[in-house]
Amino acid sequence: MKHIVVLESDDAARGDLADYLMRQNFRVTQLSEHLHLRQILSREIIDAVLIDVKSEEDIGLVKDISRLIDAPVLLLSTNRTSEDERVRGLEAGAADYLCRPFGYRELSARLNVALRQKFNPRIERQRRSYKFCDYELTVQSRIVTRSDAHTVKLTTAEFNLLTAFLNQPRQVLTREELVSASRVHAGEIYDRSLDALILRLRRKIEIDAVTPRLILTERGVGYKLECDVQFDERPKIKR
Repeated sequence: MKHIVVLESDDAARGDLADYLMRQNFRVTQLSEHLHLRQILSREIIDAVLIDVKSEEDIGLVKDISRLIDAPVLLLSTNRTSEDERVRGLEAGAADYLCRPFGYRELSARLNVALRQKFNPRIERQRRSYKFCDYELTVQSRIVTRSDAHTVKLTTAEFNLLTAFLNQPRQVLTREELVSASRVHAGEIYDRSLDALILRLRRKIEIDAVTPRLILTERGVGYKLECDVQFDERPKIKR
């Protein structure tokens, strides 16, 4: 499943776009601030970034992204955008520049074109591992190994949920964020089933699922991972 990051300060516009992309079987991370984008890019494997352009800072962000990841950036803007502004965005490294109003079908088509054009068959990103507390998660196999060599295999939903925590350790994640991260296909995980999924994951990685020490409940908000995390990610060149 391709992972798309949507950077948009408007909550309604961001939510609508993310909902559409998830229905197209993309995994979507929603962000409202540049700071959070840089954090995600340094930790996650990203396939494309969509940025709503509101200032010159947004244009300059494209260059920063190119230094961190090899993924297409699509810029979205208002219908008042001048030709010079669009050219600056493309020259900064954006794969495409869409001006509102545009249809989601057009956006999806342009996104898929950018994903195909950016693909390089010689470069494969070696999946990272996460080390946290007494555990290591190997991303490719989706297996959690404890220091005593005990291993557990995660389902796709459990894996998506755990990596959401591991990518933002010691930060409270809302129920909505966790539902979105855990979704394998659109509509598969709902708010009412999140608690059951949390419990299954706790049973696999907690010493005592009834009295958890890693995944803590923040009542009325969501959950957080109370643990420091180390990341491992490096490119692998095919010969």
